[in-house]
Amino acid sequence: MSRTKARAALLQELEAAMRRSSAQGVLYGQTVANVAGIANSDLECMDILYLEGRVTAGRLAEVTGLTTGAITGVIDRLEKAGLVRRERDEADRRKVFIAVVPEAAMKIGQFYVPMQQAMEKVFAGYSEEELRLLLRFANEGYKGVLAATEALKSLLDTPPEKRPDLKLKKLRPNP
Repeated sequence: MSRTKARAALLQELEAAMRRSSAQGVLYGQTVANVAGIANSDLECMDILYLEGRVTAGRLAEVTGLTTGAITGVIDRLEKAGLVRRERDEADRRKVFIAVVPEAAMKIGQFYVPMQQAMEKVFAGYSEEELRLLLRFANEGYKGVLAATEALKSLLDTPPEKRPDLKLKKLRPNP
């Protein structure tokens, strides 16, 4: 097999492995959300809040791509569940920040312990140099997905008649 074909096969295998891992991560998050009694999208917003720190609803809308109205609903549900709280800015009382309730984050975090333990076993098989490479890959991959997401979102500003035809034809059941 030529180097070009071998590389193409390796890249195809890597893409498939990443897609499986990504899908399983989504399914794991859905299971956590189900066990916690909240919607998966609300759990993802809570995770973004946890990673970003205390942010405004506007910033959360910006990061998630949701409308401010949808974010208000997410925040209301998360607040009702005791997972986040609204905090007024001391310098500007008109500004409201959304913050994760630390005790609630710890409770939700317990559902992730089995996954963290499994990943620790995986990471144990890598040298520090390999871990730095994986970190670089993950960070650059994130930036790539972020850019692709922004490009896809631009289709929302395109009139429907000028968007690519993505309608799926109804499949006939097999006889």
